[in-house]
Amino acid sequence: MRLQFFQKTTVSVLAGLLILAAPGVGTAESLAGSKGDSRFAVNFPPGSTGDCPKAYKAYLVASGHSAYATTFYSRVTDLYVICSARLNAPSKKAAEDLALRSCQAGVKKY
Repeated sequence: MRLQFFQKTTVSVLAGLLILAAPGVGTAESLAGSKGDSRFAVNFPPGSTGDCPKAYKAYLVASGHSAYATTFYSRVTDLYVICSARLNAPSKKAAEDLALRSCQAGVKKY
């Protein structure tokens, strides 16, 4: 009698733990396809080729913590765009810092 009671209690407790743990399994998902936080929309003129559109596409499909930084683009006033992408960094903050530093270095250089 006691053995049956113990088995039923154990199964009930384990089933309850499984129900509570199941929602946490789905939260660890890939970051691929996620734009994350942005300060302004990134728009490239139609037919744009070059490093910046390629870097932005790579940023969007990266599976880890990644960041994309670019100078603001205006067709009227800007002749060039400087950009940088850091893909699959150890953390979001590290990716953002590296992308910003690289972009700022490009602005100083040109």
